[in-house]
Amino acid sequence: MKKLRIFTAALAATALALSACSSSESGDSKGGDSAGASDAVISVNNTEPQNPLIPANTNETGGGLIVDNIYAGLQYYDAEGNPQLEMAESIETEDNQTYTITLKADQVFTDGSPVNAESFVNAWNQAVEHNMLNSYFFEGIAGYDESLAAAEAAVEAGGVGDVPMSGLVVVDDLTFTVELKQAEADFPLRLGYSAFYPLPEAGIGDPETVAAFGANPIGNGPYMVKEGSWEHNVQIELVPNPDYTGDRQPQNGGILMKFYSQQDAAYNDLLSGQLDVLDAIPDSAFGTFEAELGDRAVNEPSAIFQSFTIPESLEHFSGEEGDLRRQAISMAINREEITETIFQGTRTPASDFVAPVIPGHNENLAGNEVLQYNPEKAAELWAEADAINPWTGTFQIGYNSDGGHQAWVDAVANQLKNNLGIDASGAPYPDFKSLRDEVTNRTITTAFRTGWQADYPSAYNFLAPLYATGASANDGDYSNAEFDQLLKDAMNVEDPADAQQYYDQAQEILLKELPAFPLWYSNVVGGSAEGVENVQFGWNSKPILHEITK
Repeated sequence: MKKLRIFTAALAATALALSACSSSESGDSKGGDSAGASDAVISVNNTEPQNPLIPANTNETGGGLIVDNIYAGLQYYDAEGNPQLEMAESIETEDNQTYTITLKADQVFTDGSPVNAESFVNAWNQAVEHNMLNSYFFEGIAGYDESLAAAEAAVEAGGVGDVPMSGLVVVDDLTFTVELKQAEADFPLRLGYSAFYPLPEAGIGDPETVAAFGANPIGNGPYMVKEGSWEHNVQIELVPNPDYTGDRQPQNGGILMKFYSQQDAAYNDLLSGQLDVLDAIPDSAFGTFEAELGDRAVNEPSAIFQSFTIPESLEHFSGEEGDLRRQAISMAINREEITETIFQGTRTPASDFVAPVIPGHNENLAGNEVLQYNPEKAAELWAEADAINPWTGTFQIGYNSDGGHQAWVDAVANQLKNNLGIDASGAPYPDFKSLRDEVTNRTITTAFRTGWQADYPSAYNFLAPLYATGASANDGDYSNAEFDQLLKDAMNVEDPADAQQYYDQAQEILLKELPAFPLWYSNVVGGSAEGVENVQFGWNSKPILHEITK
């Protein structure tokens, strides 16, 4: 059996390390004896998690930043996006379809229970049996369909599924195998994402038990939640985990995450020294933050894609009429003007659905003229749609007020109003959780802002979770069988480079049907306070918290 090579050379050539000026070296700090090298607690901005802290049920950035630091997976991604083994000793395959995963010995959760093969297998099965938000990430494993069907049937009967995936087999305490439905060359690349994190026995049970566990999580990562520190909508504090032996050893005394409802407040705290690290500069400071922060400012490309989505269920946005209206809306938006005047060089107009720092981005796709500003063509397409079914009502874009989105939403709405002659406006929600709850529950009745911060460095991650039928982040409920098949074809290759042709064809379908409207790619724009050192933003724009000192 050969040890799998996880494509690090290709990733290093294309992914970027995004670092603020500091004295840190690139890469991750190592050394098992260095935990708590400084007693200083580092304060960073964040938002209230949408759900209890269960890895497979966390698919938003607020909870994600916490989950990524209190749990450890089979591997993690370094600053450049290269996967590094963490809990796994090896990930091996002979055919890209059956993988044997061997764990390092003597790894434990913070309650002292062992991290073993069952910790992973049980957590992955539970994700599907409970039909959690990230259950789609297990779609390629043999037995997924049967397990999910049983889960859906059980929900209708008032219970939960109890059919595990046949493709997961525990061999011994430190070994398990994963059998996929078909060969997937980049399967190991996904294994650093939080959906694949393990859970202790205490995190396995009925939904009420799991939710209670997520409110007081027991992890195995470099940090753990300080007891009693989670003040909802206020803050949460993480402290170093003394039992963690992996490479992500904390160089500080802990992390205080402050939940902000307004980015301006967070930025003001950064300027006054009340916040150590900020990863989201408010639009009101785009023109001044680099001068105000000097060499403590960061403004670099990242793996973030911004869009807005119109649910397939909304009147006027299905069938031929819907295609015409979606194309008209897209061509009525002046992305160049908005990125220059509102974002002042901190965004790049979108030319496809994949961020430029990710292998698979292609700015020369057939059909991407629909992303170019053409108000005359937009009005013509809108009139064609009116000939099929006259427009009625108003057009609104839902957004969370705590995320700095009002300016661009208002600008897009004004352009639609002026170029299409319709009543358009923003629909604000007080916070991210309020918006996401309506989206998740399918109770939202407007278009709504969406975006994607990469889970792992692959074009597949920008396409499958958002637009594949039934996928975890397919918030508009888009479905296209040809698109789904192209993604499967992209996985069934021996060399990941051969998948590019399938990703291109899949994106060309999206450009025609526009289940979401690509707007721009975000830079990571942030900075640090005076006296804070070793600040580095990784390939996915998240600060590498364990390295920061002051």
